[in-house]
Amino acid sequence: MTQIHQESLFALTSVAGATQDSQPNKPSAINPISKIRQIAETINSLPLHEAVSLLNECRLILHAVSPFKHEPVDCVTWVRCESVYANSYNPNTVAPPEMELLAHSILTDGYTQPIVTMPTEKGREVVDGFHRNRVGKENASVKQRVHGYLPAVAIKASQSDLNDRIAATIRHNRARGKHKVDAMSDIVVELKRRNWSDQRISKELGMDPDEVLRLTQITGLAELFKDQQFSSAWEAHQGNDAGSEILSDVLEDYEPKNSGRILHTWEKWECYKAGFYAERPPGRVTIKEGEEVYREFLSDPQAFEAALKHITKEWQHSCEHYLTNDRMNRIAWLGQAAAAYAVEMPSCCRGGYHRLTQEQQADADALALIYLNEWLESNDGQPVTMAEAIGRTEAELY
Repeated sequence: MTQIHQESLFALTSVAGATQDSQPNKPSAINPISKIRQIAETINSLPLHEAVSLLNECRLILHAVSPFKHEPVDCVTWVRCESVYANSYNPNTVAPPEMELLAHSILTDGYTQPIVTMPTEKGREVVDGFHRNRVGKENASVKQRVHGYLPAVAIKASQSDLNDRIAATIRHNRARGKHKVDAMSDIVVELKRRNWSDQRISKELGMDPDEVLRLTQITGLAELFKDQQFSSAWEAHQGNDAGSEILSDVLEDYEPKNSGRILHTWEKWECYKAGFYAERPPGRVTIKEGEEVYREFLSDPQAFEAALKHITKEWQHSCEHYLTNDRMNRIAWLGQAAAAYAVEMPSCCRGGYHRLTQEQQADADALALIYLNEWLESNDGQPVTMAEAIGRTEAELY
């Protein structure tokens, strides 16, 4: 730090302290505006990097005495672009045309929003604004104009925990209506594993309880349903109780093939519109009665095949989203989706499958596999075996 730099900071600190301590209507011995103008002249005379450094220091000093010091946007500093790096959990993606529009906007209008960051030992981790960060790094015209710097604010120190940073990122994305369902489900699962309750996730991420449940179901890990009323249907145990879901062990050497995944947001899923995720059967039908309807439906090969044919032909978004996911039990999904379509029984009645005889189960599974492979082959996929169709675990149904 140069002597001029030090003197300027001392002068600004004196101005800030005098301004803060001065009483209303009492003239100050120091003319704050005059001192600030002197500091501005000093900044203007310095080389670029020194000027930016002094400017940032001045802003931090003023921020410390600002009546808005608890608001991150009160202190925007300019940081070297190479010090800003992406987080590992952001579920927000921007299509190439939108990235081009963002670059055009920044070129034309300038940076109107800073990048929200968390200072770390590595530099600045992005909490929100990753794509604004990308434009500043990758667009040569923008990078030249801002001299390789990026406008940044620091998130509150109270939000420095990883869980809080994840929640802050999602809140920013959801406030703009931009978030990716599949990645969101992974984040919900991660927060559940960190012992966040459904209520806390719902509050912090701005979701209703049903959405938390849906996103948990997409990943489908049994232990994550322990606080739901129907958790008994997901517990791994051996037995003959109707409604129990028999869960396989994880195959340790299993490698999911994500390259062919096609993702759609839940509001496009035809299965969702058909009541697949409803918590109860329609009308006054109990879950046990629904399981019996489910059993009767699966035991009728003609009815089951007709429903499978309809689903694999007409439910484009659901089939693309679920049948390209080799981590889940696609056989079970086809059975449950067929029941939701044909007899309006939601997935909570899937225990009816275990009321079938072993022979009936085998027949239903084989029929579902035929239609799964027909769909895969007609959509440039490769046919799969029954073991591959069941996926990594039977728990990963959704």
